[in-house]
Formats: sequence, C-alpha cells, structure tokens
Amino acid sequence: MTFTRESSIVFRRQIRMNLRNPVWVLIGVFQPVLYLLLFGPLLTPLVSQFPGGADNAYTFLVPGLLVQLGLFGAMFAGFSLIGEWREGVIEAERVTPARRTSLLMGRLMRDVLQLFVQAVILVVLGFVMGMRGSFTGIVVGIAITLIVGGACAASSNALALTTKDENVMAPVINMVLMPVLLLSGILLPMTLGPTWLQNLSSIMPFRWVVDAVRASFAGDIVTSTVFWGLLTAVILGALATWWGTSVFRKENA
Repeated sequence: MTFTRESSIVFRRQIRMNLRNPVWVLIGVFQPVLYLLLFGPLLTPLVSQFPGGADNAYTFLVPGLLVQLGLFGAMFAGFSLIGEWREGVIEAERVTPARRTSLLMGRLMRDVLQLFVQAVILVVLGFVMGMRGSFTGIVVGIAITLIVGGACAASSNALALTTKDENVMAPVINMVLMPVLLLSGILLPMTLGPTWLQNLSSIMPFRWVVDAVRASFAGDIVTSTVFWGLLTAVILGALATWWGTSVFRKENA
C-alpha cells in the first residue's frame, strides 16, 4: 500500500474513535471559549493602551487563544496513545507492513482536523463577540496554528511512547507549557513587562508564532513578523515529526 493509503486507514480508525465520544472535542475548545467570554470584556478598555496593541480587544485576544488551543489541545493528544499502547494496539499496528511514519501521520491528521474544527468555532465566536479581521489573514493565522498544533501533537505522541505513563507525562507537559503560556504573550503583550522579561520572551519560539498570527489577523500578511512566525512553525513541525517518527520506529516502542 502507498503511504497515503496507510495513513488514511489509521486516520479513519482514529476518527471513528473520536466520533464515538465527541465530547472531547468540545472539552478541548471549552477553556479558550471561557477565556474569550470572561477575559475578553476585561481587556476591552485596556487593549487600546497596549504598546502596539490592536484597536479591538477580540482581534487581539482571539489569535492568542487560537495558538493556546493549538498548544494545549495538541500537547495532550498523546494520552490516548498510552491507552492504545497498553491495549496492544501499537504492537498490533507495528507487525503490519505499514510504514512507521504512516502510523504517526494518520494520528496527526486526526489531531489537526480536530484542531481545525475547534479553531473555526473559536473564530466564529470571536466574530459574534465583535472581533474584526482580514479574511485572508485569518486563513493564514489558522494555517500557522495548524502547523504548530501538528508539531505539538507529534511531540505529544513521541513523549507518550517514551514515558508510557500518564503520571510522568502530565507533569512534564505542564512544566513545559506553563513558561510557554507566560512568555509567549498569548493573553497579554510582553511589552507590558520589564526589560529582562521581554528579552527572555524574545528567544521563545512560540512568541514569534503568536506575533505572526496576531499580525495576520490584523491584515498584515506580507511582513517579516508573519514570515518568521511561519518559518518557526514549519521548523517546529519538521523537528517534531522527525522525533515522533523515530520513536515509532524503535523496536521497543
């Protein structure tokens, strides 16, 4: 079978598992929606005072929440893989002629599709709340988010097969995501912080991604900010896919 055929078989199986319990898709989008509904009104009188901030609170907030959705939602994708490993599903797949990359890609296709559905829900709700943005820019912003989400999902799957234990995986993810959340400017611009914090944030790759998605939503697509954010997302995606594939290829995985 071809790589596409093998990946699609894994993808269809994963989708069927999700459709049996679609509540997880709603749970994944619930947190950013709460931020949108509860935090957005608090930002409304403040956004115009942010250095370089948008003229609309939701135009500033929604792109950040979109990246947060890609980070937090996708990074927890590997937990289901641990369950599959315990049930022997992974070993059963590994004895087939399917390429190891297909086993990963089929799952990533499921994760990216789920993220896309959640992103559309968030953006539509943002427009309902009063967000303004360029349609083309929003498409670009969602595309960048999907690349980052795919990278996080691949990393999550690799970490899952490396640890094989939710009790180990959960604190590792929380330890990584907390500084990312605080230093990437998802909820508040880092320009509000002291110089040392801004300098620390400037070396955070996800800060470039957040800035790129915000710029694209504002309609500033052909800019260096969007270019570097997109390039960062692509590099993260390539590295994460390589890591995930290498873990699936291990004989003791």
